[in-house]
Amino acid sequence: MKENRPLWAPWRIKFIREKKEKRCFMCDQKKPAKHYPEEELIVHRGKQVFVILNRYPYNSGHLLIAPYRHVADIAVLTKTERLEIMDLGVDAKNVLDKLMHPDGYNVGFNLGPAAGAGIADHIHMHLVPRWVGDCNFMPVIGDSRVVPEALETTAKLIRDAWV
Repeated sequence: MKENRPLWAPWRIKFIREKKEKRCFMCDQKKPAKHYPEEELIVHRGKQVFVILNRYPYNSGHLLIAPYRHVADIAVLTKTERLEIMDLGVDAKNVLDKLMHPDGYNVGFNLGPAAGAGIADHIHMHLVPRWVGDCNFMPVIGDSRVVPEALETTAKLIRDAWV
């Protein structure tokens, strides 16, 4: 009989133990702020929109593309914000193509809690690289995801490759 072995995620303990802030982590990202833990995961800042590596990714390289402005509804975005979200989405895809060579992508918005939005009050687009066979038994049976590289390392690689 196989021995049950734990899956280790030592980076999660910091989140579990730290005092939770009552702020939207996507707001106020226009300027670097070293005292915010998400700073090291931001890979690009545009004029109206920024790109950040998802701290709880579905796959390695899972990016969120969000406006600096705190809005929940896609219909409230300005035309400039909508265009920049899509333009940065294309730029991010091109960077991930060069770095990670995925076989495909999931791209989209979860609008509202019923649609699965974990952060329903600050709209963001997901860009998730996918590989043939990447959905193995771990997320299906074990309700766990395997991310093969530290998030900060992936964020640095993406930042350095951004053109």
